[in-house]
Amino acid sequence: MTTQLPPIELTRIVALALAEDLGRGDITTDACVPPDVLGVCAFRSRAELVVTGGAIIGEVFRQIDPAVRVFDLVNDGTLLSSGAVLARISGPAASLLKGERVALNFLQRLCGVATITRRYVDALPSGSKTRVVDTRKTTPGLRALERRAVRAGGGHNHREDLGSAVLIKDNHVAAAGGVSAAIQRCREQAPHTSRIECEVDSLAQLEEALAARADIVLLDNFDDADVARAVELNRGRAILEASGNITLARITKLAQIGVDVISVGALTHSAPSVDIGLDWEED
Repeated sequence: MTTQLPPIELTRIVALALAEDLGRGDITTDACVPPDVLGVCAFRSRAELVVTGGAIIGEVFRQIDPAVRVFDLVNDGTLLSSGAVLARISGPAASLLKGERVALNFLQRLCGVATITRRYVDALPSGSKTRVVDTRKTTPGLRALERRAVRAGGGHNHREDLGSAVLIKDNHVAAAGGVSAAIQRCREQAPHTSRIECEVDSLAQLEEALAARADIVLLDNFDDADVARAVELNRGRAILEASGNITLARITKLAQIGVDVISVGALTHSAPSVDIGLDWEED
């Protein structure tokens, strides 16, 4: 499993963040920290968390000052206890201070996504083949980072963007004139390599989608009883995805019922940032 971004994408995202925070310079650091002062700092967890985003640290400080060195870097996906070190940096003190907040902002957000994902994945019954996946409900501009954080937490990714897969939503159904019509039109237009996924909001729509040979059916806001009935009606014909009103408390039950995929918007849109500090260790 890789959780790293392509270098060009990583460079672009970090450059935007640094332009926002450091675009006009750092008048405090430049005023009070002599350029010849060196330092060593540790990124330290203040709570239990799942690590991800180590490449971000290196890219932040590479763009600020190539003399900064990153070491003691913990691997993505590692569960750390409170007080543990994620990574250390050394180099000119002024450079360390200038990149501190940007690096921490990325780490706190991405480790938060990885940590909440791990909780959802850990709620799956032992031996379950059900996948916990993310959605497109991501922070604008940070989707690539957040999706990799989901993978670091043990989850999987849904479609990357609107151009990567066919997913017929409720408004597509309304605009196309019904479930069958929407599926048929997509099947005629989509590449032969594409699966056809259709969202349904009732058991009647599920039966219509199955009759139209949808490859994947998304059960939108079904309660547990209707999900169980959907599994019975499906009889393994399509991949079944449960979505909408998915809480941590429901994960075990939904997997036991037998859905193939559980998509959880909360992995990204509601993940709280975790508490990470940058502790000064040496001058």
